[in-house]
Amino acid sequence: MQSTDIGAPNYFHKVVDCQWACPAHTPVPEYIRLIAAERYADAYMVNWKSNVFPGILGRTCDRPCEPACRRGRVEESAGHAPEPVAICRLKRVAADYKGDISSLMPPLDVPPNGKRIACVGAGPASLTVARDLAPLGYEITIFDAEAKAGGFIRSQIPRFRLPESVIDEEVAYATRGHVHFIAGQRIDSLGALIDQGFDAVFIGCGAPRGRDLLLPGRAEAKANIHLGIDWLASVSFGHIAEIGRRVIVLGGGNTAMDCCRSARRLGGLEVTVAVRSGFEEMKASPWEKEDAIHEGIPIRNFLVPLEFLHDQGRLIGMRFQPVKPELDARGQRQLVPTGEGDVVIDCDDVLIAVGQENAFPWIERDLGLEFDRWGLPVLDAATHQSTLPNVFFGGDAAFGPKNIIWAVAHGHEAAISIDRFVRGESLLPRPAPGVTLVSQKMGIHEWSYDNDINNAARNKVPWAPSEITLNNIKTEVELGFDPKLAFKEAQRCLNCDVQTVFTLNKCIECDACVDICPMDCITFTVNGDESDLRARLMAPAKNLTQDLYVADGLKTGRSMIKDEDLCLHCGLCAERCPTGAWDMQKFLLEMTHAA
Repeated sequence: MQSTDIGAPNYFHKVVDCQWACPAHTPVPEYIRLIAAERYADAYMVNWKSNVFPGILGRTCDRPCEPACRRGRVEESAGHAPEPVAICRLKRVAADYKGDISSLMPPLDVPPNGKRIACVGAGPASLTVARDLAPLGYEITIFDAEAKAGGFIRSQIPRFRLPESVIDEEVAYATRGHVHFIAGQRIDSLGALIDQGFDAVFIGCGAPRGRDLLLPGRAEAKANIHLGIDWLASVSFGHIAEIGRRVIVLGGGNTAMDCCRSARRLGGLEVTVAVRSGFEEMKASPWEKEDAIHEGIPIRNFLVPLEFLHDQGRLIGMRFQPVKPELDARGQRQLVPTGEGDVVIDCDDVLIAVGQENAFPWIERDLGLEFDRWGLPVLDAATHQSTLPNVFFGGDAAFGPKNIIWAVAHGHEAAISIDRFVRGESLLPRPAPGVTLVSQKMGIHEWSYDNDINNAARNKVPWAPSEITLNNIKTEVELGFDPKLAFKEAQRCLNCDVQTVFTLNKCIECDACVDICPMDCITFTVNGDESDLRARLMAPAKNLTQDLYVADGLKTGRSMIKDEDLCLHCGLCAERCPTGAWDMQKFLLEMTHAA
């Protein structure tokens, strides 16, 4: 193997698994250390720079960072249940205890640059575009059919998960400066919008149409059959305040979980979730399913809906076919009938949450903007530019429904593209991130970071009493960590951004680092191809998603090979090394945004 180029930004970026997995590439260990130091405002601003909505995401993020967390892998390898650091909940801590951050916000005294940008939809992608471009002097106009900005953040996420005050605060931060929000105005024609003279248009209108189930009885019993996303919006805006005693929720995603928990609070005493897949295959996040079950809502799996049952138009129940998973002749998993009798579940209302679709009836098909066979716009995946050069997409409108953090990432990329497009520059290549790598050595035996490996289990977030939360749909369920719990949880972080950096010409091959390494992740051996090396290390490197750190050309002809998967970043190798060949250096990668 060739020696590793640690100067390449992505090498150590990938080692910081949580940041690598985050679509917005938030420097997670950096803000966790700030929380441990009770520097909550600074921790908030680290988040705000990259993910724009720390308080919102600290309650609602899909948490792609947590399955990637090294802490979970370490505990799993030790035979324990994987318990990653509670990264999402720590993000909320920064938001809850930040205090007044107005003085930390970027200044608004940039003069207008004369360029006008239109954003269709006031969801997280559009708000990110506005947040990034307004400080550069762009005049941003955001159009939305609703009275307040926020998009699906405001309309689809129940208040018991996300208080409106948090939405109001963070939307206000994103719309400072040269940003105009035009409420209550639905865009009916992209062509007419372009004709208003905007220099570029960003479309972040989400995936606003819920999928229906056109089964027998649907038309007759339509008064009590509701599309989940529309029903949630009506609840959020106060148009619906009650539901029947017996409720069936169809679907296994996060929207279904929000529907069933909302129904439970609006009078649904017997709420049942019916899913055609197995429990493990449900698209809902594990914690969303756990929360529903915790509130006494049964999830019945492997039931295929067949019919809405009604009595002269009054919904009385649903009929389902039980199925089971089997492998077909090609080895593909199929759901086949069990042969048992149909299952009937009585109900007064049904909420359909089986998916969402994009809808662009307002975009004329003769403008030069192409769509694929799924009805999604044809986009450059890196720049988010459509086939109509001055029109860009992001969020659910771009690539289909995902989470808020993905919409933020799209907004950042689209803002870069819009800025370059308006200035007449090439949209590629993308701007390189800012990277620093700084030694943490303070003295002969001193380091500027805590390298003690804390064996504490993941801390549980306190909940408000269920007798209160189940009777008020606006009462937040999770109370969040207090400072004491936040400190304990922050101490579980392994500081994966403090990297082990090896200097080849300082090494005397004493193997002291090999002796002291608690994980056997360092090996001095003869070089070879990767598959051969992975099998010959002190501990076989089986995780192919994690790189090997290779330093080739030692005096004996051997190479230093370190398995990045096993490394705990404890720094013992650097403490033991007599020549300073090993150093602990803090790596910080910050994404470069527009301009």
